[in-house]
Amino acid sequence: MPTTPFSKQVAFDEALIRKYDESAPRYTSYPTADRFHNRFTEADYRKALAARREMSSPEPLSVYVHLPFCSTICYYCACNKIITKDHGRSAKYIRYLANEFDLVTRLIEDREVRALKQLHWGGGTPTFLSHEEMRTLMGHLRKHFTVTPDAEVSIEIDPRKVDEATVILLAELGFNRISVGVQDFNADVQKAINRIQSEEETLSVIHAARAQGFVSVNIDLIYGLPRQTLAGFAETLDRVISVSPDRIALYNYAHVPHMAKPQRRIALEDVPKPEDKLRILALAIEKLGDAGYVYIGMDHFAKPDDELAHAQREGTLHRNFQGYTTHADCDLLAFGISGIGMVGPTYVQSVRTLDDYYAALDAQKLPVLRGYTLTRDDELRRAVIQQLMCQFELEPAKIEARWGIRFDDYFAAERAALPPLAEDGLIECLPDRIKVTDRGRLLVRTVAMVFDRHLREAETQGKYSKVI
Repeated sequence: MPTTPFSKQVAFDEALIRKYDESAPRYTSYPTADRFHNRFTEADYRKALAARREMSSPEPLSVYVHLPFCSTICYYCACNKIITKDHGRSAKYIRYLANEFDLVTRLIEDREVRALKQLHWGGGTPTFLSHEEMRTLMGHLRKHFTVTPDAEVSIEIDPRKVDEATVILLAELGFNRISVGVQDFNADVQKAINRIQSEEETLSVIHAARAQGFVSVNIDLIYGLPRQTLAGFAETLDRVISVSPDRIALYNYAHVPHMAKPQRRIALEDVPKPEDKLRILALAIEKLGDAGYVYIGMDHFAKPDDELAHAQREGTLHRNFQGYTTHADCDLLAFGISGIGMVGPTYVQSVRTLDDYYAALDAQKLPVLRGYTLTRDDELRRAVIQQLMCQFELEPAKIEARWGIRFDDYFAAERAALPPLAEDGLIECLPDRIKVTDRGRLLVRTVAMVFDRHLREAETQGKYSKVI
């Protein structure tokens, strides 16, 4: 199937972006994580796992393991992390992860039918682990799950902590995808965020991964970082494009020092002004487009032959807590502190601290902090928002056939809210579909918000990042 030229996929309209640059959910779930509540308990999670066990053909599994340890602090980071150089702490954590694997898997189907189609190690810095710790952790996982031959097995990489021997080990352990944190190659920016990382060490990791047969390389970038300039980020983009990664994630830096304490070390005057930040984004879109990358959505770009691009063209792209994915049919089990999982119509988030995590597992309890059980209305709206976020269009007839509703009746209030977006050029309301325009694609979160009943009716509004 021919690929639509990049210039026809997304258009940068500065006036439109300025008008709609509001705070909005990222919709890695619906309802969004701020709607989870602590009335959801361990007993509710056990019930969800038991319901999965009773299914004659349970969904395949995706597993996320949160590894929170970092040896140094990056000032921009708002992730749940623990700064340490003590490997005694990570060794203990792995022992408790094994206990959690055992506790959860005893509540679901037998290992022989626990088909694991996706596995992701995130953090923190997963490569903080020693080689022996990595072997031990993967051994625990394979003891409890059956990893399918075509499984996507991925890991987040900090090139400063990885050498060729580590990449070889990762390949031996079954990893076939890496996500490499770069953010920006500019020396002034790196100093401002306390992440000194040379281009040479970054490229050596990528070259080693390709030599070992890794099928996908993703590079993470951030626009809007302190001391970032148009010219400096242009050089970073050129260097990244020359490496030809399969995917590029271009994240928006949100300066929220009241929520992320490390950001208090960043001087506000060093953060680009909104108009400069927009110019940096516009430049990135232009350069990545000229290099042939497809705009997948939200912060993600991919080569036209990448699986994400194929899935989007075929209408099978999905979005979950790890971002865009090709596996819409998986239940997601999350292990470790702060992880968020999804089993059937249930979301669950783990406790955020090591002390709470260890205490729960010592008591043979699942380390549940909060969660949410979806209603039928939630599931219906999740399907609608998924279509918009992943395909940039919504076909009411498909929703009606799947859910047994009259779309215009059920979503009468939402239909009434769409004309202003159409007048501003974010969407087109066609006879058979609602289509996000090229100009509206960067603002798709704004369109999705129209169908978010919780956002409209909640007593308190969630705190979200800006759209751009």
